[in-house]
Amino acid sequence: MGLIQLKNIKIYAYHGCLVEEKKIGSDYRVDLKIKADLTQSALSDRLADTVDYVHLNHIVKEEMAIRSKLLEHAAERILVRILNELSLVEKATIKVSKINPPIGGNVEMVTIIRSKNR
Repeated sequence: MGLIQLKNIKIYAYHGCLVEEKKIGSDYRVDLKIKADLTQSALSDRLADTVDYVHLNHIVKEEMAIRSKLLEHAAERILVRILNELSLVEKATIKVSKINPPIGGNVEMVTIIRSKNR
């Protein structure tokens, strides 16, 4: 087994329940942790034998571009696509953070964390 992590994927998107969030948008941070059997790729040195982190990043960017009211909904779409498109992935954990959320206080970010197993 092994882990692949993508940390601090920076994205500008339009998630949220407020009308202003739909119009103005916000900065987001996404972190992924992927658990997969990396034994074959460690021996073969072939991209086809591993989980391609370029593909992971592509999934995150595409799904974050689709507006959701809740971060949980965007995270779920990302997790489902990862498990559907990348057969080597056994477990995926995602953190989606809204930077400077409009919640009436001095809050650096709000983060949701979700995991999904095959």
